[in-house]
Parts: sequence; structure tokens; C-alpha cells
Amino acid sequence: MIVFIPKEKLPNETRVAATPDTVKDLIKAGLQVQIESNAGLKSFISDQDYEKKGGVIINNPLKSYAQADIILKVMAPSINEIKEMKSNSCIISFCQTARELEYVKKIKEKSITGFSMHLIPRTTLAQKMDALSSQANIAGYKSVLLAATRLGVYMPLLMTAAGTIRPAKVLIIGAGVAGLQAIATAKRLGSQVEAFDVRPVVREQVESLGAKFIEVESDSDDGVGEGGYAKETSDEYKQKQQELMHLHLSKADIVITTALIPGRPAPMLISKVMVESMKPGSVIMDLAAENGGNCALTKKDEIIKHNHVTVDGTSNIPGTMPVHASELYAKNITSFLSYMIKDATLNLDLEDEIISGAMFTHNGKITNEQTSKVLEEI
Repeated sequence: MIVFIPKEKLPNETRVAATPDTVKDLIKAGLQVQIESNAGLKSFISDQDYEKKGGVIINNPLKSYAQADIILKVMAPSINEIKEMKSNSCIISFCQTARELEYVKKIKEKSITGFSMHLIPRTTLAQKMDALSSQANIAGYKSVLLAATRLGVYMPLLMTAAGTIRPAKVLIIGAGVAGLQAIATAKRLGSQVEAFDVRPVVREQVESLGAKFIEVESDSDDGVGEGGYAKETSDEYKQKQQELMHLHLSKADIVITTALIPGRPAPMLISKVMVESMKPGSVIMDLAAENGGNCALTKKDEIIKHNHVTVDGTSNIPGTMPVHASELYAKNITSFLSYMIKDATLNLDLEDEIISGAMFTHNGKITNEQTSKVLEEI
């Protein structure tokens, strides 16, 4: 079977779906691996690096698209790329299937089996395949560093001959993988950290990292979704949430928002009025910018200033650390593919919860319930 790794076409995408080490692993599994020339260049991987591990460098990607049995990508391929793929082949990428609907419809029409790394179940067995977590970890870390470079104040408490410098105050909204890494990084830099999450169960994790947990008092399990994800909250809860958040936002130097609901627009948590109540010189890093953002003023892939507050809407923060982002993603996607390979062929066990969970199209049908429901509502 031929596995093809094309070069990512989006201008801000620096990652690649395979590294020389994962190419070696795929070849060991009995697969032929083709890589488009310069596919790894933005991750500082040369064609020669791939060739040393047994990969075949391809200068004509259209031919490889037509021949490949399995295609590995970071982001979903374009419609033109899909047209070149052969029917009954397989594509694995980071696709938001409930949002990238034209892509889903096109691969369904060609009877291509589609897998999304977004849909990998969060189970113990699938941990090494969890690309959402590996990339969110990078985003949480780097977002704190980016915010710190834009501040006009120190992060830590400093005792100097000229006087005492107070530590910066950091507010993390959303204590998932990105949020927890942001907390840890901000604490290492010496700042005071507060964290908010709709799931009370994360309190212990937040406090174990040295941050103060901000909680909206509620008698229900509002905000607690399946698989450890957050879900939409009630209107009453949102009102209490806004009031509490407004109070803490006004005191923060850095705010990092990470609230995302799979397959849905990002929940709006910070209004324009709330931004205007923040201190001049403060910074908002909106890690939900890809899905519209948690802040009303966020503009995807733009850094704006409003009332002397910086709002950063960079949508691909993991891509600013391409070496480790590619290394981790390549391991995730290779672990997932290797899980399905038996005797050098693709074994699609539809009874397996990992395989069926990550699959969204197969044999000309949409197999993911959420994606199918969204398409029906259009």
C-alpha cells in the first residue's frame, strides 16, 4: 500500500504529517511511503532526511494523489486535491467535520474513507493518538510566552533596590490541556494565576499547579460534557459566569481563553464592554480564534488593539513551534494508522471504538452522527 504525505498548502501552516522517524515506522509496517518534495521544509526537515529513512521524494503530487491508498495531512485537503484522489482511498487529517462540510461532501461523493484526528476518542488506549491534546499543549505553552513579550510589566515578583515589583496577574479561561499548560507556564514565570472552567472536576488539577480556581456556584452539572469536554451552559449560568469573569478580567494583565466545544462555534465569553474595563497594556490571547474566538473583538489571524488592550487572534499557535508540533502530530497520526494496519494492509474494524469514532465517511456514506446532523440542518 502507498502512503502519501503532501506539502501543506495553507500559507500559515508550517507543520507536516510525517517526520523521518515516523516514515521509518510506516515502512517497517510494510507500507511504501511517498513524500512531496519540500513537504517538511517549514519544519526544518529536508528531502534528504526523509530519503535516509527510506521515504521516496515525489515532485509530481498529482500523480501520487491518484496512486496513493492512504493520504496523511495536517489540515484537510482542498477540493482540487480531493478531485485527484482515487476512489476508495483513505485520508487522515485534522478536519473539523461539522464545519468543513464541502470537504466532507466531496470525499463522500468519491467514496473516500475519511478519518479526522479531531474525532479520536479520549480513551486510555487512544492517548498516543490524541493529536488535539498534543497540539493544545503547545498552544498553551507558547501563548503565555507570546503574551509576556507584549506586556509592559514583569511576570514575576521582584525585590529591587528601587522598590518591589508586583507580579503580573494571569487569568486562564478553560482548564483543558491548553489551559493547564498555560497555568504551569505562567506559574514558572512567576506570575499570579487564576483559572476559570465550567467543569468543577478540574479544580484539583488547577490548584495542584498553584493557581486559584474561580468557580460559578451551581447546583447542576452545567458545562460538563461527554469525554471530558465542555458543553453549552444554561442562560442563568452564563449570566453568573459573565459577572464573575468581568470582575477578574478588570484586574488581569494577561487573559488566555481556550474554551472550545467540538464541532461548534467557540462560546462568546468576553464582550467588548468587558475588554474596555481591562487595564491599558493588558493582553488577550484567544486560542479559540479558529472557531470564531471567545472574545467579541477577536479577528482570526490578526493582532488588534482596542482601548490599549491587545487582542491576539493567531489561529495556529502550534505552527509557531513547527519542529515539536510536527514531531508530536506525526507520532499521533502514525500511531493511529499503525493501529489499523494488519499484515501491510488497512484493516477497518468498524466495531472498534477508536476506528469507528475517528471515521466520518466510508463507502459513500457519512458515518459520523454529529456531521450528518449538521448537514441535514442546512
